[in-house]
Amino acid sequence: MADFEIGAVQERFADIVWANEPVGSGELVKICERELNWKKPTTYTVLRKMCEKGLFKNENGVVSSLVSKEEFYSRKSLDIVSESYDGSLPAFIAAFISRRELTKAEADEIQRMIDAFRSGERK
Repeated sequence: MADFEIGAVQERFADIVWANEPVGSGELVKICERELNWKKPTTYTVLRKMCEKGLFKNENGVVSSLVSKEEFYSRKSLDIVSESYDGSLPAFIAAFISRRELTKAEADEIQRMIDAFRSGERK
């Protein structure tokens, strides 16, 4: 599968594309100028790199994603767990909640996900 590792600036750019797709490349230049203070060449350079990574395509001046935002962030989450917690989801969750209290609603949602997984209903 494609190399989805990108930096923070490219991630902001990706979020802009996902929020506006399909978007004309000219309109994308205007959005990036407004939101990122980029000039036209910068937008096209970053777009080209993101297309080379397999995240987006630019066909006939229309930019759209090849990888959804959800898929990208899901893969990024898996990479974090794999690289930082030896692939242990319980270790990741323990580290996460040691620094932040879960709300009752968050705990209930996590429990619903676990229950759905156990009953074979996972997404």
